[in-house]
Amino acid sequence: MSCPVSHGSQDKSGSTYGKYLNLDKLLSCNIRASELKGCPSHDEHLFISTHQVYELWFKQILFEVDSIRILFDDESLDERQMLIIISRVNRVVQIMKLLVDQVSVLETMSPLDFADFRPFLSDGSGFQSFQFRLIENKLGITSEKRVKHCQMNYRDVFKNDPINMIERLQNSEKEPTLLDLVQRWLERTPGLEKSGFDFWRQFTDKVTGMLEEMLQEAEAEVDTSLKKDLMSQYERQKETFDAILDERKYNELLARGDRKFSHKALQGALMISFYRDEPRFNQPYQLLNLLIDVDSCLMKWRSNHVFMVQRMLGTKTGTGGSSGYYYLRSTLSDRYKVFLDLCNLSTYIVPREYLPVLDNNMRRRLCSVSVPYDSDSEDSGTMDNPEDILAHSVQKLAMKSPKTGYMP
Repeated sequence: MSCPVSHGSQDKSGSTYGKYLNLDKLLSCNIRASELKGCPSHDEHLFISTHQVYELWFKQILFEVDSIRILFDDESLDERQMLIIISRVNRVVQIMKLLVDQVSVLETMSPLDFADFRPFLSDGSGFQSFQFRLIENKLGITSEKRVKHCQMNYRDVFKNDPINMIERLQNSEKEPTLLDLVQRWLERTPGLEKSGFDFWRQFTDKVTGMLEEMLQEAEAEVDTSLKKDLMSQYERQKETFDAILDERKYNELLARGDRKFSHKALQGALMISFYRDEPRFNQPYQLLNLLIDVDSCLMKWRSNHVFMVQRMLGTKTGTGGSSGYYYLRSTLSDRYKVFLDLCNLSTYIVPREYLPVLDNNMRRRLCSVSVPYDSDSEDSGTMDNPEDILAHSVQKLAMKSPKTGYMP
């Protein structure tokens, strides 16, 4: 395979497209069990190819997720790395969309065609996809949230595998997940400091005022039926907002597993959503939406898989011994949504007139990424003036790559 750019150190022996991609090994992996048994099934070739492609894409997703976790696993995250993070999360989303669409290719096989080679699968099951379990763990699905497979821990299906799969799964459960790292990052959102803008105090005051207006409107209504409806709306809204404004109630929901983010991380996510038009929150808002897309794609893939299994097997027992369709259907619940709190943010959206007004200092902080002076600079500290930030960035960018936290 030729390279468009010639280098002096280029390997003179050259390479070819096939050698570079190891196609001899890759294309020899599709071995039909039915053919080995002397009764070849045409559609088994499609079945094997589809699942091998899944595993290749799973490997790429793991590669991207690991790189994203490395970037996030630093409290002094350089905000200029956000574009890299967004690009890689978006890549994961696009790959997942391919995986969703790939199910339709598999559905070109009829149930009768599948029955021709299903006996050769023996105890093989998609549940035994080691890479997919790693993806789930590294994103943030915890062991206690999983539906039991044949009344066993999900790791038990790998106990006879020779390459330390159980150990690697256990290690992935101990490492910070993408959910953990995003939570830490959100907790550092500018504007949450109680000594500064204190977004949460102001938001609480605004929502309290909004609810008081709803109550007054309901109490002033003379029509009995309409008054009842208005009071009901008020009570529902009050109950909804009490669940986040009252930190004690929120932590009770967190302890029960009904929430994923810490209270402060939720505050950060809401602030980014409300003030997404501010330059410094543009990219964080894009990231939050992409994380929702990750959950959305995973749930669509699970859903498509469930209906495909029902179409192929009905309610028969799965090849791995599970209840098949019924087990897979149980994985469509919210327990398998990693970024559930981001999906539910819209519950707490309020009209713009009830948003806390940004003061001048807060607007300056959100107008651009903060870049600290070098230690030998005339004035140390963080610049708030946007023009100073821009000028300093142009002068210093080639000299030093500063690391700054989310909070200036």
